[in-house]
Amino acid sequence: MKETLALLGDRLRAAILVLLVVISVILGGLRLMKIQVVNGTAYLEKAQSTAVYAQPVSAARGEIVDSDGNTIVGNKIGYNIIVEKAYFPADNGAGNAVLLEVANLLKERELDWNDTMPITMVEPFSFLSDSEEQVAKLRTTLNLNTYATAQNCMDKLIGDYDIADTYSPREQRIIAGIRYEMLLRSFAVNNHYTFAEDIPAELVTLIKERRLQLPGFDVIEEAIRTVKQGDILPHEIGTVGPIYSKEEFEQLKENGHSYLLSDTVGKSGLELALEKELRGTDGVKEITYVNGKVASSQITQEAVGGNRVQLTVDSEFQRGLQGVLEDMMQYLRDLNDPAYDEVSAGALVVLDVKSNAVLGMATAPTYNLEDLMNDYQSVLNGENTPLVNRATDGLYRPGSTFKTITATAGLNTGIINAGSTYFCTRNYKYLDSTVHCTGYHSAINVTRAIQVSCNIFFYELAQRLGIDTISEYATYYGLGQSLGLESGDAAGRLANPQTFEKLEMPWYAGYVLQAAIGQSEVQVTPLQMAVAASTIANEGVRYRPHLVDGVYNNAGTKLISKTEPVIAEKINVQYDSVYPLIRQGMILAAQSTMPKEYSLTHLGFQTAIKTGTPQSPRGTDSFVIGFAPAEDPEIAFAGVIEGGNYAKYMVRKVLELYADCYPDTKIGEHLTGE
Repeated sequence: MKETLALLGDRLRAAILVLLVVISVILGGLRLMKIQVVNGTAYLEKAQSTAVYAQPVSAARGEIVDSDGNTIVGNKIGYNIIVEKAYFPADNGAGNAVLLEVANLLKERELDWNDTMPITMVEPFSFLSDSEEQVAKLRTTLNLNTYATAQNCMDKLIGDYDIADTYSPREQRIIAGIRYEMLLRSFAVNNHYTFAEDIPAELVTLIKERRLQLPGFDVIEEAIRTVKQGDILPHEIGTVGPIYSKEEFEQLKENGHSYLLSDTVGKSGLELALEKELRGTDGVKEITYVNGKVASSQITQEAVGGNRVQLTVDSEFQRGLQGVLEDMMQYLRDLNDPAYDEVSAGALVVLDVKSNAVLGMATAPTYNLEDLMNDYQSVLNGENTPLVNRATDGLYRPGSTFKTITATAGLNTGIINAGSTYFCTRNYKYLDSTVHCTGYHSAINVTRAIQVSCNIFFYELAQRLGIDTISEYATYYGLGQSLGLESGDAAGRLANPQTFEKLEMPWYAGYVLQAAIGQSEVQVTPLQMAVAASTIANEGVRYRPHLVDGVYNNAGTKLISKTEPVIAEKINVQYDSVYPLIRQGMILAAQSTMPKEYSLTHLGFQTAIKTGTPQSPRGTDSFVIGFAPAEDPEIAFAGVIEGGNYAKYMVRKVLELYADCYPDTKIGEHLTGE
């Protein structure tokens, strides 16, 4: 009986176990059916790897236009070859092959691709000359020591990117250069690499047709910076280019825009100074990957172009001003005087007296901005350093034009007045030295001393003023300091004990005489002297010079900001006679005898000028400053001709040009009616 019951118990337990197994199988089957049939799609998506990346869409840079809205630099729609990491071979060997293939397509058509690696294209590999900064960057980027050779750099790239030894040395260099450039530009899924820019339509079609054979490569339309008027203010406009360092990258981010290391940014001039205004807001393209492959892409945010910057300069006036300067130098060369055979350098600046808005700035020699972009080395090697902007960065002794500043100091301190005279016998003895004047002027007052540029009058005045007071007034006029022009300007220096100490030169008491007449170690720019002339015209009020008239939205339909006149300095004028006396001396100077075509008399208004013939290492320069009309000034100007003469002859031509371009002004009304 007990055995029977035990047997039944075992069978019951077995049956229950089988039943539990059957139930488990049924439930598992139902669960599996739900996974496969009911929620199959959802579970499949979860089983797959999905990622979404945001890629920037470049925004067009804002235009720079002249005072009439004519484009100086702008953009054109061009075709750029790009490489997208999403489609580019992950295998280095396959990637190298496609990079070389596209490079060869460009080479066959004599087109360039982006390659800034400072290493020669052929063996034995060596660093390019004059590329110390780029070489240092190459070594740092490749994590090599400071004494790594060009071959060391090549070996590192060849090893890192599996560049096969079956390639010729030149082919290895091509691939290595492209790989280095991709590294510099942070080639990534969210940052495509621009392989070549502004390619012809024929190549666009070819690459589009061969996209399957060129994985990762595509051609896109992008706004390409283009020069419309390369002869207009090339130094001031400046250039654009790639970001060269992480330091530059970090500094750029401070202006409120987002950047990638592959971006094009302002590198010099207004392009650099106004980067914040000119840069647009990039759009966004979202790329979705599934299992490592691109599933879709779409634009989720449209790009917004940068702001338009309008300048104070009229293109025709600027072009004409350059002509006035160059014609004057040609006039000197045609005199058959050996002293002027090589004259080819100088500058000419014209300002609006009411605000110191720049109306024009000519410099010679100059260049076309388009030439600079296409062949930098040729412009760099041009005769007489054309890359130097002599209007804002050329440093000169002002010579006798500085006497207007010394006169201001004497009159405003009360040391002299309208009746004060000093006696000029041409020779002047001071301590152990004898200095000279250009003539015998006898008893002479300040107005006459400005007219005839009497040195001895200002030697006497300098002794009574002292160098500190002369330096103080020179500072009021803006000398020895940057004036704050948007595109930049040189500070120059004053002739005083502080400057001599910096130059490690001894200062002697007698040096005040030369400082008072614009000699010694004083260095000024033509822009500074144009501002000085404007300050005299405004009776002691100095405005900060500016090139930017206003900033508009990309379409130019909405004003964002307008440049208002800014008073940088206001001399506390102590006597009402200070500026009338200086102005009268400058009016009389303008009435000196000149050839009829350059004469400043019988114009219907008076002009005020002061000339200077400062000594320089190259001989004697010719300087002129002034303003017109003298009674109610509209413009101020300064001009210099290196190693030349007769700079004052340019004034009449400037006035005629101004009348032609601005006929509704007082100058225009008088001269266009002749």
